[in-house]
Amino acid sequence: MKRLLILAAALASGPALADRAPVAPPLVVYAAGSTTGALGAMLKRYSEESGQPVDLRTGPAGLMRERIEAGDKVDLFVSANTAHPERLHASGKAGPVALFARNRLCVTAQHEVGLTAANLLDRLLDPKVRIGTSTPGADPGGDYAQLLFEKADTVRPGATAALKGKARQVVGGRIETAPAAPVSAREAMAGRGVDVSIGYCSSRSTVPDTSVDKVEVPPELAIHPAYGMAILTTSGDPAREAAAGQLAMFLLSPAAQAMLTPYGFLPAVAPDAASEGTGE
Repeated sequence: MKRLLILAAALASGPALADRAPVAPPLVVYAAGSTTGALGAMLKRYSEESGQPVDLRTGPAGLMRERIEAGDKVDLFVSANTAHPERLHASGKAGPVALFARNRLCVTAQHEVGLTAANLLDRLLDPKVRIGTSTPGADPGGDYAQLLFEKADTVRPGATAALKGKARQVVGGRIETAPAAPVSAREAMAGRGVDVSIGYCSSRSTVPDTSVDKVEVPPELAIHPAYGMAILTTSGDPAREAAAGQLAMFLLSPAAQAMLTPYGFLPAVAPDAASEGTGE
């Protein structure tokens, strides 16, 4: 909530947000890959209501941040943590950081693993079960997986070393194009040679993927991802920054935040929980 107020105050100090003419070329939004479905739907609605075209590009948030630092022309950045936009803010490339959404950590498994909340740690520690994660540093999803491994030692001494030793980084190391045809989670995991995958409880679709089992991490191991959002200040164009500010305020509005839930996210205004969202 504090970050929401900071952003609102910063935007309020600029030109009025209402009744703006669309800017051209379209606004560019760089965002974490996990937001593809939800944010895509939100931006489509915004463009329909405002007339402002928006170009959404998604990928591992750490790599998207690096592209911004290298000079990519971007108007708004949505990360799966708060550390990446905070870094842009600290370097003068972005304004204050707002909390965009929250998430939870889940383990997705092939049906044969027999995964449940009760046996989740046992299955992860099973030497025969192959674990896949995203890439730490490049993708916050990989950082959250590492936090889960570290937390496992508080439940089962020695678990951290065992989990880190057997997990493989199978996604998030580069920005990938979407597959030409839809691929089920089961097919994706088989192609990567893993039996379980540690990631978010959210999905890019509102339709559950029944090809796998998805189990939320139990409370004693829970990690609470927090998604940060910031307006980029590198365009040098006050009109573009104002237009990005108007878009940001829409994304934080109750109507837009309600669009997060069908994709498995928690709204930014959900009751505060301990957050690991600042992890690099």
